[in-house]
Amino acid sequence: MLLDTKTVDPFSILTAEDMQTKQEIFGKILTLLDLSVLETMENKIAKAQITELCCSLLDELTRPISLNVRQILIKLIIDEILGLGPLETLLEDPTIADILVNRYDSIYVERKGKLEKVAVKFYDDKHLLSIIDRIVSSVGRRVDESSPMVDARLKDGSRVNAIIPPLALDGPVLSIRRFTVDKLSAEQLIDYGTMSYEMGQLIKAVVKGKLNVLISGGTGSGKTTLLNILSGYIPEDERIITIEDSAELQLQQPHTVRLETRPANIEGKGEISQRDLVKNCLRMRPDRIVIGEVRGAEAIDMLAAMNTGHEGSLTTLHANSPRDALGRLENMICMGGFDMPIHNIRAQISSAIDVVVQLQRQEDGCRRITSIQEVTGMEGDVITMSEIFTFKREDKDEQGNIIGSYQATGVIPEFHRQLALKGIDLPYSLFGIDESTVNF
Repeated sequence: MLLDTKTVDPFSILTAEDMQTKQEIFGKILTLLDLSVLETMENKIAKAQITELCCSLLDELTRPISLNVRQILIKLIIDEILGLGPLETLLEDPTIADILVNRYDSIYVERKGKLEKVAVKFYDDKHLLSIIDRIVSSVGRRVDESSPMVDARLKDGSRVNAIIPPLALDGPVLSIRRFTVDKLSAEQLIDYGTMSYEMGQLIKAVVKGKLNVLISGGTGSGKTTLLNILSGYIPEDERIITIEDSAELQLQQPHTVRLETRPANIEGKGEISQRDLVKNCLRMRPDRIVIGEVRGAEAIDMLAAMNTGHEGSLTTLHANSPRDALGRLENMICMGGFDMPIHNIRAQISSAIDVVVQLQRQEDGCRRITSIQEVTGMEGDVITMSEIFTFKREDKDEQGNIIGSYQATGVIPEFHRQLALKGIDLPYSLFGIDESTVNF
């Protein structure tokens, strides 16, 4: 019985001698096959041709090689020629969320929110750099000493960041945020403990009711996943325009236009920023604007759009709390060079953003919505907010899992009446209130 290379890490099985054999066979194949011709073939035919040649070359070896090792060697050679080399083994594992290459011989992955080192490795810096170049060139980007940092994506939509020497002192560094093939639903997030049923009903209502939503959280907290779920509540008859640095969103609506930024060319020209795309999309008659992540001067244009009739916009940003999220928006506008009084900036933010959803990846690896807050207005120079739902942390069990519960604060949001006028009726019990006690 042959080994299933999709469920077993082949690098943990092969010996140093096996890896040397793989390199020798690979080198011979490069001299015998015309790779430019292989690229024009169907993938199935190209694999068959490489497999046949590998079997022939392996038969010529003097030392015996088991069937399982032969199978693994052939697969690794095919991955090297047609795919992304050692990374293919990791990309085939659906349990891996992130692939982090710190050095050519030091690779970590994230499974269920926890980092672990894997046996997979590249031969040297040159090998790793060639795979990075293959990734970025496939999407029309480049990486070299003059442009040592790059964002790209894989064919399946996974997000890629690479940084090379001289900026990376120990050799090329590669980070891959995996693309989720099976799109998660709100029900699944409830099952996973990311939010409660009541929270799910609320965020569904605010999207359908065309409120502007800001999703805040740290790296890897699940912001893009939640953004995908929220965008799924947008009606199919609305025109949606998405703006991203690296396209990740998986919107299913038929009337969707996807825009992606472009870096400068080798002469330092031709850059198209998120701000350029935000300004341009306003001329494209959008019903909804979805920005993958706001991180710079485009914040002012986004707020202006939200305040001038483009309701129901969605975006994310990096922040550790809802209050910090609004502060970051303020800083982005100031750092963008806009000479506006602080009071005016905060007034823009408070009138544009309706709801802030805070996500956190906690130490047990679980991603949770820790707070949902409504932006209610201004008091003097301070933006006022009211918390609607919160995650109350209580304890930690022996396995390190956090024990806690999602709770309504008992606050009825000011947008409740606004949603009711649009035919979206949220029961008061959703907010932990007995309807008989409410003065209608």
